[in-house]
Amino acid sequence: MAELFLDEKTVNRAKAASLKIAWDVKKEIDANTTMAVERAVLRLLGVEGETADGVPLVNIIVDKLLKKGELNRGAAFWLVNAILVTGKDARQVAKENAAGQLDLTQLPEAEFTKVRHEMIERAKQALIELDKVRYKRDKLLSRLGEGEKPLRYLIVATGNIHEDVLQAQAAVRQGADIIAVIRHTAQSLFDYVPSGMTTEGVGGTLATRENFRVMRHALDETGEEVGRYIYLTNYCSGLCMPEMAVLGALERLDIMLNDSMYGIIFRDINMLRTFIDQDFSRAILSYADIMINTGEDNYLTTADAYEKAHTVVASQFINLRFAVESGLKAEQVGLGHAFEISPKLEDSFLFELAQAQLVRQLFPKNPVKYMPPTKHMTGNIFQGNVQNVLFNAASVITNQSVHLLGMPTEAVHTPHVHDRYLSLENTDYVFKAMKHLGAEIQFAPDGLIQKRASEVLENAAALLEEIAAIGLMTAISQGMFADIARQKDGGKGLDGVVKKSEQYYNPFEILVKRKEAHDNGSGVKQGETVRGYA
Repeated sequence: MAELFLDEKTVNRAKAASLKIAWDVKKEIDANTTMAVERAVLRLLGVEGETADGVPLVNIIVDKLLKKGELNRGAAFWLVNAILVTGKDARQVAKENAAGQLDLTQLPEAEFTKVRHEMIERAKQALIELDKVRYKRDKLLSRLGEGEKPLRYLIVATGNIHEDVLQAQAAVRQGADIIAVIRHTAQSLFDYVPSGMTTEGVGGTLATRENFRVMRHALDETGEEVGRYIYLTNYCSGLCMPEMAVLGALERLDIMLNDSMYGIIFRDINMLRTFIDQDFSRAILSYADIMINTGEDNYLTTADAYEKAHTVVASQFINLRFAVESGLKAEQVGLGHAFEISPKLEDSFLFELAQAQLVRQLFPKNPVKYMPPTKHMTGNIFQGNVQNVLFNAASVITNQSVHLLGMPTEAVHTPHVHDRYLSLENTDYVFKAMKHLGAEIQFAPDGLIQKRASEVLENAAALLEEIAAIGLMTAISQGMFADIARQKDGGKGLDGVVKKSEQYYNPFEILVKRKEAHDNGSGVKQGETVRGYA
């Protein structure tokens, strides 16, 4: 396998800086909770359903506690206390609370040790349900196996879950290994999770528990038919990030799009809210053995892929560090990258090869979700097909693990069934023709590819050290990622952040986060002190 020479000292500088960046933010994460975290806790404790006019019961409980200034003790305390005092189950308590018949804060308080014991026991029961789902996936994977890597990743986005199913099943029969259901436009800005099987969506299909269940069932059926396990992807992002993690875990999603900074930069969601939400959501995803995909590929849709390549690498270091602090193993952290280099640039393929190989070597245990060209696709399907061939070649030469297929009709329309077929045919041809090419070539020590990779790594390390010195939130406010600036006290959702009181208790924080340190390839384990950043 062709390998780059990477200066170990520079790599260690980047690791140390990313650790300091994450730990500085972690202090604020640990001191606060959010409405979305508390709604996720209530869902895990069995509060489901909605009012006649469609308002989720979890929203009503949390909104009332926030209004009364009592959310700082955690929603779990108030729910479980009510269960103990009234003898009613979680759903009945929630319904009576929604109807105005039961004020959780006006009930007598049971002895705290008794409430805490009950919270822990109920949390353990909730996690047993997640264990069952995880066990079922393991059994299916063991029996059916998965596709040959790089896994072929295809999206469906009709807005109608039933039409999504038909298109997804067709794609699987044509060779897809991973199906991603694109979410309704701007759902990330909903501060509630919709419900039901939905047949209308804009730019995609609403992410609901019922829609997750329908697609999971369909892919299981088709997986049996083609003889391999089919992975299901959806979104764990936006203002309901922790709740989406819970619903994805319950309905056996396999991959969720979850980035520590995407919502801040591209959706203008408040940065403190986002960092807290991503931390708890990743703890749930870790427990459920769900892989995350980070969103660095999106940076290159607004920033230049050549000039800002180092920001992608810097963000990958940060995203990985945050993920490890939440309990995820390296194998669960799929880092994002994209083939977005301008085709007008001389030697563009060599520069892209340098970037793809650099990412692969810096994070050897991490799957990398490699995204196809989109920014420079013009609607010329012949030129687009050539760009996709180069993208496919870069992917197989550098041994990427998750390959999102490029569409020749990108920039023309949402892909049709036959567009996906042509794309799979193109990919299969290149993957077979170049299967062992990466093992047959070497990068010249003083060549363009080696020099470019070293330059990007040095710039990434320098950027990380600069961010470590000023703090990540200040760096984001200065537009250091994707050329977009966001302010610490700006964006949506800040009013849903609550400072924890001394009485705050969330049983899942203790039970879900894995205690063991993970050797994640970053070289630094949980709890370790890095020289220079003690």
